[in-house]
Amino acid sequence: MEKEQLKTEVSEEKKKETLEKKEAPKKEEKKNIFSKKEDVEKKKLMAENQELKDKYLRANAEMQNMRRRMEEEKASLLKYEGEGLIKSLLPIVDNFERAISMDDTNLEDEVSKFLNGFKMIYGNLNSTLQGYEVIAMDILNKPFDPNTMEAVLAEEVEGVEPNIVIDVLQKGYTYKGKVIRHAMVKVSK
Repeated sequence: MEKEQLKTEVSEEKKKETLEKKEAPKKEEKKNIFSKKEDVEKKKLMAENQELKDKYLRANAEMQNMRRRMEEEKASLLKYEGEGLIKSLLPIVDNFERAISMDDTNLEDEVSKFLNGFKMIYGNLNSTLQGYEVIAMDILNKPFDPNTMEAVLAEEVEGVEPNIVIDVLQKGYTYKGKVIRHAMVKVSK
């Protein structure tokens, strides 16, 4: 009986071993299937994570650029805040210059005395504008520059090179280095 029992135990052990050998690859296959799924899912999550990082970095960079542009725009607006007022004062300055140019050499007549007051007002207005960095362009007898001038007339003049300003019809002005009114000029051909 013992032999029989031993035989059955040995045969049962053999059966177990063969079953384990058969089941072992199945377990490994299952592990491989799960690990493949995990790897695919892990790669997918990593790609999604990288995409989100890129979006975050781009959004952050865009915010910084927008903030910088707004600060530059704000600084520009503050720098040239009086430009509209100054542009509206320039025709008044022109009218004062026209009135003053009517003065003749006779300083005793009524018109000269009246224009003397104009000259004082014009001087005060000019000094105020210069205090705000409004400067009339000095362009007479200089080469024509389309960035600061408008050529309204052209005339052939002997002894003068072409494209030289020979007459200023309306003064041009700069405000803190920015051209706020182009000069109207006559140039040589």
